[in-house]
Amino acid sequence: MADLILAAPEIFLICAICVVLLTDVFLPADKTIVTYSLALLSLVGTAAMTAYFSVGETVIGFGGSFIADSAGSVLKTFAYLMVAICFLYSRDYLERAGLLRGEFFVLGLFGLLGIMVIISGHSLLTLYLGLELLSLSLYALVAFNRDSGICAEAAMKYFVLGAIASGTLLYGISFLYGVTGTVELQALGQYFREPDALSLPLLLGLTFIIVGIAFKFGAVPFHMWLPDVYQGAPTPVTLYVGSAPKIAAFALTWRVLADGLLGLHESWADMLAVLAILSLGIGSIVAIAQSNLKRMLAYSTISHVGFILMGFIAGTEDGLRASMFYTLTYVIMAAGAFGMIILLSRRGFEAENLEDFKGLNARNPWFAFVMLMIMFSMAGVPPFVGFYAKVVVLESLLATDMFWLAGSAVFFTVIGAFYYLRVVWYMYFVDPLNEESLEAATDFRVVLSVNGLALLVLGIFPGVLLNLCARVLS
Repeated sequence: MADLILAAPEIFLICAICVVLLTDVFLPADKTIVTYSLALLSLVGTAAMTAYFSVGETVIGFGGSFIADSAGSVLKTFAYLMVAICFLYSRDYLERAGLLRGEFFVLGLFGLLGIMVIISGHSLLTLYLGLELLSLSLYALVAFNRDSGICAEAAMKYFVLGAIASGTLLYGISFLYGVTGTVELQALGQYFREPDALSLPLLLGLTFIIVGIAFKFGAVPFHMWLPDVYQGAPTPVTLYVGSAPKIAAFALTWRVLADGLLGLHESWADMLAVLAILSLGIGSIVAIAQSNLKRMLAYSTISHVGFILMGFIAGTEDGLRASMFYTLTYVIMAAGAFGMIILLSRRGFEAENLEDFKGLNARNPWFAFVMLMIMFSMAGVPPFVGFYAKVVVLESLLATDMFWLAGSAVFFTVIGAFYYLRVVWYMYFVDPLNEESLEAATDFRVVLSVNGLALLVLGIFPGVLLNLCARVLS
């Protein structure tokens, strides 16, 4: 019974998904708004269960395969918030495009369940099961528009490469199990405390695991799926793929490397350093050549992944705190950026090119300012929260004397600022292509405005989120 209480949020969400799915089956096609409402209620109920059954200390259940802790509760809460924002931003878009179907919300909830399993996974197999549940949901979501050949192509690429990455990760897990005789993270952590634990099979297994993690993050050179999926998928799906699953990728890296394989830090830190530098370089440079905003944001994501990985490279509690802080701030920025693309889109028109943002200030000064806050935050301009996210990562690197890595990060950040500022230039210094007013529901406008202002407020008071990350990770 104690184990079931630990997993109460996951159990509640499973039951809620069944209710939403069965309700949607018997609803007329024009009543999908009921499914949307039930999906949001499911998120509220799951968040309430997480808050009610939260634990003040770390508790391990289900024979060592499930963990409940404060950090997991915070990550889950942010995941609920991101999925709720995704549903809210997507409703009007899907209705205009004739894609407002219950499957979108059901698949979104299934993906959230996979994220929750990853966050609470304390066994390599549990983490793998959560990862597959999330991945299968994302494959179906990318192909959600069945009449679009571009969506089908993107989904096929994602599925094939995702299957290879999942097999690679599972292969690495099998190596670790063959050498250590366990897949539980706590037992692995104890095994690798021995100074002579390192061996060639372990290094081989570790390499395969790093490859699997790098693919799920979208780190170079395993990033090839990211731009095609971001551009090919419907914008609401791109919003989903670019936000909540990044929390799961952080949790996967945290649980596997920081909890289970910390004793091999010197080995995997070198691998992550190569991935981080390549991600920062390729992401920042290639994004400059993009005229499609969704592809530009895809390469932007790749460069941000480099910063997240740098916190792990430090191998300290401050580094882990910096990575968690960066991940949470990034998903807020990504949600706002794709929300702006949805706002500018209309029936039969997808506002996914940079030129579509020309003269936005003349059409709607407020939402031009919201986009400015998002772009400045992503570029790392003070006083927005993106600046402090980069600073805390750099501080963790400098504290461990990794000056060359910190210098590389600063260099590529300066390069990356160009393509963010280019969007601002289009909005404020170029005449608009059309004078049409922006149409959106009131709740959409309010939430998008709050999303943008949150980047400024968190930048002025970064200690609120930073202290939260430090407290739950300690």
